[in-house]
Amino acid sequence: MLGVADNTGAKKVQMIGMPKRGNKKFAAIGDVIIVVIKEAIPYAQVKKSEVVPVVIVRSRKEKRRKDGSYIRFDDNACVILQAKDSKEPRGTRIFGPIAKEIKDSGFNKIASLAEEVY
Repeated sequence: MLGVADNTGAKKVQMIGMPKRGNKKFAAIGDVIIVVIKEAIPYAQVKKSEVVPVVIVRSRKEKRRKDGSYIRFDDNACVILQAKDSKEPRGTRIFGPIAKEIKDSGFNKIASLAEEVY
């Protein structure tokens, strides 16, 4: 289960798979996964039980960087994408901090919309 860090109207999502990765159970920061929306506000861009692609922007599990440091966040969060192969977000605002690995993965629009990049 993940929180959603954008303004599409979804609140909670659940991972159901990873494209081109088979039966993998875990995903890290910067991975694109397929989720089903479990909670959404009424009259939002996305509806409950809709299947959408997302990119993970925050993770409780620490990630090691090339310089030897680690990055870790307080929650697990994602941003909803327009299409599985697209790197464009569906929402127009990103809430909370994101990892700089997102920009390194090519999600420049998400990095520019974010409040803080760590």
